[in-house]
Amino acid sequence: MSTEAAIQNPATSTITSRSLREITKPVQDHLKTFRSFFKDEISSDVFLLDQIIRYLLRQKGKEIRPTLVFMTARMFGDINKRSYVAATMIELLHTATLIHDDVVDEADLRRDFLSINKLWKNKAGVLLGDFLLSKGLLVALDHKEYDLLHVLSDAVRKMSEGELRQLKTSKLFNMTEDRYYQIISEKTASLISACCRCGAIAATDNPDVVEKMGEIGLKVGIAFQIKDDLLDYGMDDVGKPRRNDIQERKITLPLIKALEHAGRSDSKHVVRLMKKRKKRSEDVDQIVKFVNDFGGLSGSREAMNRFASEALEELKKLPVKEGLEDFEELIQFIITRRK
Repeated sequence: MSTEAAIQNPATSTITSRSLREITKPVQDHLKTFRSFFKDEISSDVFLLDQIIRYLLRQKGKEIRPTLVFMTARMFGDINKRSYVAATMIELLHTATLIHDDVVDEADLRRDFLSINKLWKNKAGVLLGDFLLSKGLLVALDHKEYDLLHVLSDAVRKMSEGELRQLKTSKLFNMTEDRYYQIISEKTASLISACCRCGAIAATDNPDVVEKMGEIGLKVGIAFQIKDDLLDYGMDDVGKPRRNDIQERKITLPLIKALEHAGRSDSKHVVRLMKKRKKRSEDVDQIVKFVNDFGGLSGSREAMNRFASEALEELKKLPVKEGLEDFEELIQFIITRRK
């Protein structure tokens, strides 16, 4: 079965049996080098800052974003120093936004660790995020990577606009499907797009490839966020979801799709439940059942698979040197992951 067919029919796919580590084996040595590069760039002689950074480095995630940089670079040239600079800048930016998000959301956990703001209070969290953002800028300037800096600065702007757009929309409770796509394109997909664009910039001088990889990354990023939103409403495929979106009153695609198909009475009832600041477990269960009963999950999966398939179709038109199948399998992993 081809990767594209597997995306259209994930239930029958055999490709997803490979772990993320197996899929990323061709760039594992580069990821190892990147970790050292990243660690050196964020070191500090300020005692408190050094303490927090040491704790931060223990919270290793899936490293999807630096992986996208290296896999893109490999497809169109060689992984080189520019690739490491790009991956480091992106990871600094991504980590800073996560820390700031935790402060804004008053989150207690991040990747099963106590959050920075929980341990060191909000002020330390905000300052650490600012420190990481400034380091991202300095990495670009120190290595005279102005093209990369422009791409990442644009991503920061879009991410900030997306956060503010979501904040206003959620307060008014007037989320539509078009607004949802605009928000996730800015909040999440813009950084995934930047990963692919920067990976291409580091490896090729072909502006068409750079532009097209940015567009492909945007579609991958949209699929990535839809998958995240699906996980929050999952019934039995991800263990026990935290239901963060529901508790935080975030209107995401599964709920939007369900509201499209439900009757007026059911819709009004579930919207009332979503508006409650303090939800009982029974309220959450009713919302999840509503989304499942009225096609919210199936409709969202269909949209996610469509964006992933479009990304693959565009990718196959490009002059890829090597690693096409690995990149395809990474996309498949993104939309079939369990957490």
